[in-house]
Amino acid sequence: MALLQGKAALVTGGTRGIGRGIVERFLEEGADVAFTYVSSPEKANALAAELSKGGRRVLALQSNAGDFNAAQATVDQVVEAFGKLDILVNNAGITKDQLLMRMSEADFDAVINTNLKSVFNMTKAVMRTMLKQRSGSIINMSSVVGVKGNAGQSNYAASKAGVIGFTKSVALELGSRNIRSNAVAPGFIETEMTGALDEKTVQGWRDGIPLKRGGTPTDVANACVFLGSDLSSYITGQTLHVCGGMLT
Repeated sequence: MALLQGKAALVTGGTRGIGRGIVERFLEEGADVAFTYVSSPEKANALAAELSKGGRRVLALQSNAGDFNAAQATVDQVVEAFGKLDILVNNAGITKDQLLMRMSEADFDAVINTNLKSVFNMTKAVMRTMLKQRSGSIINMSSVVGVKGNAGQSNYAASKAGVIGFTKSVALELGSRNIRSNAVAPGFIETEMTGALDEKTVQGWRDGIPLKRGGTPTDVANACVFLGSDLSSYITGQTLHVCGGMLT
């Protein structure tokens, strides 16, 4: 039996990279899935049409998760379409890397708003539905950078560390209602963006990882499948590192 059979999920930032990997794996495991995107509605709708050929319901929604009211409107659309919402994956995120001495206030605020405030916005938006259902799994995308920090990414590290603290607090608040809240902290994941980097540099990163390879979006998506499924029904408030041993 598919691990997510009969469940309805919402994935923010689901058109490429890790987000798309999560959408695809959730569909393979039997879920109906809605995903958000910020721009290029033609591409997003084409992706939804392509993915729906497997027989599951797929919904593409243009939404800015960093906007409080837009987040609520998005959740309302998903609940109207699917009749419920069992899994929320807060995956939307950006980077604006720069050494702190050169980082602008605008770049700091943009990363915090997209990566951290969006998690607050979307979690607030799903609470009423999940409380009514007395069940739900909230999965927040953090990063190993949020655990150990990284030069040139003080804004990103702050946002991802904040995600972990938020995740733990929500787990404590909502656990009595059978609503679980966990974080996933990816390490070096090879996506379209890393494909444009110098191969020698990328290989150097791989060599520093105990498993001697970069991760894939599917590696992260598999962790999300586990946390969204009933296999993890006694797991909440935790951070699952998907990093090939990088933090060991």
